[in-house]
Amino acid sequence: MNDLKKIGLGLTGFGVFFTFLGVIFVFDKGLIAMGNILFLAGVTLTIGINPAFQFFTKRRNFKGTISFGLGFLLVVFGWPLLGLIVESYGFLVLFSGFWPTLAVFLQRIPLLGWILQQPYIRSLLDRYRGRRVPV
Repeated sequence: MNDLKKIGLGLTGFGVFFTFLGVIFVFDKGLIAMGNILFLAGVTLTIGINPAFQFFTKRRNFKGTISFGLGFLLVVFGWPLLGLIVESYGFLVLFSGFWPTLAVFLQRIPLLGWILQQPYIRSLLDRYRGRRVPV
């Protein structure tokens, strides 16, 4: 992992942290906007500028990209609650292909993996597991 990817992961983490702080502090638009900027910068540095541009401009990702961008604009213009709802929808649409892989990764973490192996949670994860998950 090169230095740009390390910085990108750090920025992504700070973006999530600032967004969390913005929600905790009763939807503070400044913190949420800062979190959005850091998150986007972190994702861009982590995967690269050209791959990030291609990812966000793919035809199948337009709905998520537009929702995320509209939510960001709503946060900046003073509607943080509505903006976060629209952004969350865009985030889920954009990154829906990564959820099954994330579930497999989380199952390998010692304590969290044990919790995720419980019958009810496992059946829920198996129901939403996609074809792209490595076995």
